[in-house]
Amino acid sequence: MTGSISGKAAIAGIGATEFSKESGRSEMCLAAECVLAALEDAGIDPAEVDGIATYTMDNNAEIEVFRNIGGKELKFFSRTHYGGGAACAPVMHAAMAVSAGVANVVICYRAMNERSAYRFGRGVQKGIPDMTAAVSLSWYIPYGLVTPASWAAMTATRYMAEYGAVSEDFGRVSVAARKFASTNPNAWFYEKPITLEDHQNSRLIVEPLHLLDCCMESDGAVAVVVTEAERARDLKQKPVVIRGAAQGSCDDQQMMTSFYRENIAWLSEAALVGNQLYEQAGITPDDINTAIIYDHFTPYVLQQLEAYGFCKEGEAKDFIKDGHIEMGGSLPINTHGGQLGEAYIHGMNGIAEGARQVRGTSANQVEHVEHVLVTAGTGVPTSGLILGTL
Repeated sequence: MTGSISGKAAIAGIGATEFSKESGRSEMCLAAECVLAALEDAGIDPAEVDGIATYTMDNNAEIEVFRNIGGKELKFFSRTHYGGGAACAPVMHAAMAVSAGVANVVICYRAMNERSAYRFGRGVQKGIPDMTAAVSLSWYIPYGLVTPASWAAMTATRYMAEYGAVSEDFGRVSVAARKFASTNPNAWFYEKPITLEDHQNSRLIVEPLHLLDCCMESDGAVAVVVTEAERARDLKQKPVVIRGAAQGSCDDQQMMTSFYRENIAWLSEAALVGNQLYEQAGITPDDINTAIIYDHFTPYVLQQLEAYGFCKEGEAKDFIKDGHIEMGGSLPINTHGGQLGEAYIHGMNGIAEGARQVRGTSANQVEHVEHVLVTAGTGVPTSGLILGTL
């Protein structure tokens, strides 16, 4: 692909705090901890950092994080909007900066006390600071659509009507995630698997979504370090090469409320990102060994499996039921437990798991990993990565 960044940059270090429901310290402290841990993991001195990329929703100013880690000269800084849809974009921007020679060492971080300080799940009842979003949501809030779960429920209901999916099909995603989390010592739900019966007996949040269809609310932070692929070869860890990186938004896109689309059961923005990724990496979905599928709500996992080309429209329920997403299947997903089982750090913990799979150091390691797909928040403008070996 002409002008592609594929293969030019790599994740050289990953770092994280513990994942909890009450961290007991500031988000700035969390950010500094995970960034310093990632730099230590890579074997790079903080004074070498000259770039930062994060989310617009992160409460930690780039220059403050930079100052707290002992940074010297900051040449590049970037923030991406759209919540979890931003998850892979900071790494994309870091790879672009490194490939263009704008920066040499870029840190990407997300730090949040999302459970103890504020809760995204409470929705927008108390007002919407973004006026453009307020105009869009004014069509839905009067009818009770005030939370992310309620917005996801609309899409899920249509998907069920369109393709014959039932609640148990969503539940199998949750069961698989918790199975992986139960063997991951860093996961909040370590040693706490669930059954499909547990899923079905969990309380309804917004029909058809049960409690166990919804990701956690978590405190914690994760960072990755991006540098040139050739330099990464000489550092402490096995390089995790960025083979593909893309963003996307499509027809009638709104923030989780794209209800005026011709088909609200299809994630056109995810398909756009997937097409870019496969073209950049020069591979097909069949070449993906394991995937980190953004699992803020289980129905979106089914839709992503279809949009990224692992099965046809409406067939994800059968793909999952046949065991393809579990260890030993054709596409184990969310081997860390995902945001349903490990923690909800807006997708950054998924990027770290993708890197561990390429390194061969995951708690639930898939054999012979050459390519990992990592996706970002869905129902919103989104992003994605393909990570691979050098």
